[in-house]
Amino acid sequence: MRIATWNVNSLRSRIDRVEAFLERHDVDVLAIQETKAKVDQLPLMGLQARGYEVAAAGTSQWNGVAIVSRVGLEDVQVGFEGMPGYGDPVAAEARAIGATCAGVRIWSLYVPNGRKPDDPHYVYKLDWLARLREAALDWRDGETALVGDWNIAPLDEDVFDIKQFAKSTHVTAPERAAFQAFLDDGYVEVVRPHTPGPEVYTYWDYYRQRYERNRGLRIDFVLASASLASRVTHAFIDREERAGTGASDHAPVVVDLA
Repeated sequence: MRIATWNVNSLRSRIDRVEAFLERHDVDVLAIQETKAKVDQLPLMGLQARGYEVAAAGTSQWNGVAIVSRVGLEDVQVGFEGMPGYGDPVAAEARAIGATCAGVRIWSLYVPNGRKPDDPHYVYKLDWLARLREAALDWRDGETALVGDWNIAPLDEDVFDIKQFAKSTHVTAPERAAFQAFLDDGYVEVVRPHTPGPEVYTYWDYYRQRYERNRGLRIDFVLASASLASRVTHAFIDREERAGTGASDHAPVVVDLA
């Protein structure tokens, strides 16, 4: 089985690319982040015509997550137990959706950005990750994949120039500790062994030809429970999907399971 994760930065704007990507790589399950639309606004007919089922969550032009599967889509859950909200008044955001696909429990996750270390959104990000970790403790015994845009660069080599991020989010000690906590709990980062760095990234800002100059960040990951990790045979980042007119600022991450 082949699963993938991709922050598409607007599904309505990039549905043609998504459909082409699924066909080109023969993907069975795709977890999507930043759909940026309400569910009834999503262009799903082409996916459904190709034999895919879709589960999605979205409330506005911000955030939004989905799972696209041609191998079954069962026990769909929007949000995880204890997931915090944000805003005034506080409201749940469309940042997590889970579903079982051919026996694998897949969570499409769009971790809050954090904005700046002194911003309330940063506190929200750390709380969101802590609550996810609590929920994920109960998922470790099954075949579970926590996939998506984590908005964390766990290692210095995951940033094109760590000195430029000295006062930025994504690389702070609390964020990195939050990511490491999942690994300490037994989840396995299954892509890096097949795509080691340095200078291997999943995100390139549109600013100042960052992609062309390979000035990127590695912030999109697939974390698998131990039993699922043992089934991984190959993984790669489709870097070329970031190229060309109308590309998302993220590249898809693909994992093959025996």
